[in-house]
This record gives sequence, C-alpha cells and structure tokens, in this order.
Amino acid sequence: MSLHIQRLQADRIRGLAAHFPVVLLTGARQTGKTTLLRDLYPDAPFLTLDLPSVAQEAELNGTAFLDALASHPTVILDEVQYAPALFRSLKVAVDADRHRMGRFIMTGSQKFALMENLSESLAGRCVIVELETLASVELIDANPMNFPGVEDLMWRGGYPELWRAPDMPARDFYASYLATYLERDVRQLVNVASLRDFERFIRMCATYSGNLVNYQTLATDVGIAGSTAKQWLSVLEASNIIHILPPYFRNHGKRLIKTPKLFFRDTGLLCFLLGLASPQQMVQSPFIGAIWETYVLGQVMRAREAQASPADVFFWRDAQGVEVDFVLWLNGRLQFIEAKWSETGGDSRALKSMHQIRSFLGSAAADRHLLACRTPAAHWHASDPSVRVINAHTFRDWFNVPEPDANAVREAGVDYTVRLRKKRPAKRKRRKQPNAGKKEGKMLAES
Repeated sequence: MSLHIQRLQADRIRGLAAHFPVVLLTGARQTGKTTLLRDLYPDAPFLTLDLPSVAQEAELNGTAFLDALASHPTVILDEVQYAPALFRSLKVAVDADRHRMGRFIMTGSQKFALMENLSESLAGRCVIVELETLASVELIDANPMNFPGVEDLMWRGGYPELWRAPDMPARDFYASYLATYLERDVRQLVNVASLRDFERFIRMCATYSGNLVNYQTLATDVGIAGSTAKQWLSVLEASNIIHILPPYFRNHGKRLIKTPKLFFRDTGLLCFLLGLASPQQMVQSPFIGAIWETYVLGQVMRAREAQASPADVFFWRDAQGVEVDFVLWLNGRLQFIEAKWSETGGDSRALKSMHQIRSFLGSAAADRHLLACRTPAAHWHASDPSVRVINAHTFRDWFNVPEPDANAVREAGVDYTVRLRKKRPAKRKRRKQPNAGKKEGKMLAES
C-alpha cells in the first residue's frame, strides 16, 4: 500500500504563486518535485522537457510553444534546464501580462545552469524554492501511528519513492539512482573522461561527509588532480547531491579556520555509498557519528526552507580545535546546535566547546541553544538550563527555541573556564665554537 505524503513546502509554493508570475522548484532528482506540483495543481497542463521532442520544440520555437498554453491560468513545465533558450520567451510572455501571478510553475534539477538563465532573463519575475528529500516530520505526519524509527529513516533515506513503495529494496533503488545520475546529469554538467573515476570519487566523498574538505587529499585518494576534485565537487553541489557548509569566520578577534565542510544531502544515499547494508551495520560502523551529524543538518536545512527562515547556517571551529557542529546566525546573534549520537544528552562534557565559545562571544551569542540527540522527551540540560536537549528525529522548531525554565537548577558540571595557553619560549640551540674541535685534538696529542 502506497503512502501519501503531504510536503511541508506545499503551502509556501501556493503563497509564492500568488505574488510571482514564475515559481521555480529545484532539487535533486527523485525528491518529489513533479509529484508535489501535480498534487497542488491537478488541472494545470503538464509538459515535461525530459522528452527530447518537447525540449526541442521549446528550445527552437519558444514563443509558439508558450502561446499554445496562454489560455490556461497555470502551466507546469518540468525539467526546464533542457531548453535554456525558453527562458527568453518566458520573459517576453511574463512582461506582456506582468500582473498575472502564478502563471508558470517550473521544476529543474541542475541548479547552476538554472541560476545562470534566471539571472539573465527572469530576474525579479521568478522566485526559487528548493525541495530536499523527505523530512522526518513529513513521514511522521503521514503516518503518526506507525512512523519509521530514526535508524530506519537514516539508513533508508528520504527519497519519496522508497516510502510510497515500502517493499522496494533500498539497495536496488540507489544503484539505479547512481547509474542514472552518472549517465544523465554528470555527462551534461562536466566533460568526464571516465565515469568510473567519477563514481570512485563520489564514493570517496561519502567517507568525508561531516568533515573538512581537503581537495588535495581527496584528489590523491582517487588519483586525480586537485583542480579536478574541486570541479567535480561543484558538480555534486550543482546537482544537489552534497552541501558545502561554510565555517563562521566573521572577525571576532579570534583565529577561525576558513575551510568548509562536506555533507551529503540524504543519509540513505550516503549509507549506500559507504556500503552499509542494514541499519544495524550503520549503527555499528565507525561512521555513525558523521552520519548522525549529516542527518541533523538535513533536518535543519529542510525546516529552514519550509519555514522560509532567514537563518544562515555555519559551523564553528577555531585554530585550537574548539568546535560546535552548527551555528545559526539568526536575529543578529549566534545560536548553537550540538549533535550527539546518544539517547540522553546528559553528559555535561558535551557542552564544553559550546560554553568556551559562548564565554568568548559574550552578548553576540544567543540566550538559548540546542543539543540534538535521541532523547525520548525534550528537556532542559541539567548542567545548563539554557540548552534545550531535543530529539532531532521529531523536532520541528529549530529557529524558535522556547524560553529557558526559570525553575531549573543548574547541577555541578565540568569547568568551562577558558584558559589561554601560555607560550613557551623557544629553546636556543647551542652553537659550537669554530675552533672547539681543533682545541680538543691538540689537547689529546699533547697528552
């Protein structure tokens, strides 16, 4: 029995269509873009440019192509990146009736090519919405009495087809997905001499999820040039397979690293590329911490897009190795999120880095922060009542943490005092006297 899933982006798309002539829904392949739009606009004509004949008509005869659809209040155009010349015809059609909103609802899977065409032709006329794979709360809302556990969702991933057809083997789905991605998107985005090398590259990237990006090390592991590794990472980002998370390094008088981190956008694809054949293998693997961090970031990013939150997401790491997993720049202050693969989050040592950074930032840090784990029930941390311990699998309000509990009693925890390292004076090497060897030889000869 298939499961109907209501997407969090549905209301946002309806609202934007009332204020913009063109709405573009982007995202990786198989994230449910087409299904979502056809559910929202069941009576609208649907034309997919995935078909070569339709793409050719739109590319060569864009004006006539759109004129044939002019009588419909809303038209759905699927995979518009296959007809880049159509964007100029869209601009003319929109400008001819500038106050007609929600006229064209489009989808696209290749972000960089789409952005270039939009900036040239539809600036100010089009709004962009990004659709990720399923958020955990979407599956919970679809089946509140029997929603999947966190281990199952992390391992199986959030691609809608895997949950509409629960009997589908996840390994077969991802093998087909990877083959299609390599053959279609990679060949169009970059001239890759060997798809086998690119597949080895993407599998190697999976081992780096949640870690700093080192282009040269990654290139050496695969056997390619550093410039090629950087180009191929941009391809993965353009096709919404990975997310490059920047560090927070605004000038606060402290040395902060400026190297970004690499994260996969879906943990199911990540587990497949890591060769993890079951949720049990995932939990027992040395990658479980990185997979959990990837999962938490995914839920934050999905919530941000669905709520149209202005929050910017970073991570914090300084030259001394003091690190917090995620930093939200929101309302002019920094809110921290620490991700821990534990069921309680009660260990006060988990907050040490957070407290060191908060002590350094002072009023620039927010009053409330999050520790994302697998706790059965949300609660304020016993060692710090300003830190909310939440279950990242079921949590929703990432950008609206409630007021701390005024009655909470702070327990004795670790010492969070920031102690600066004292610089030791460099040891001076003793210089040999130029005639020391000769003097020693002369003394031996005389004796």
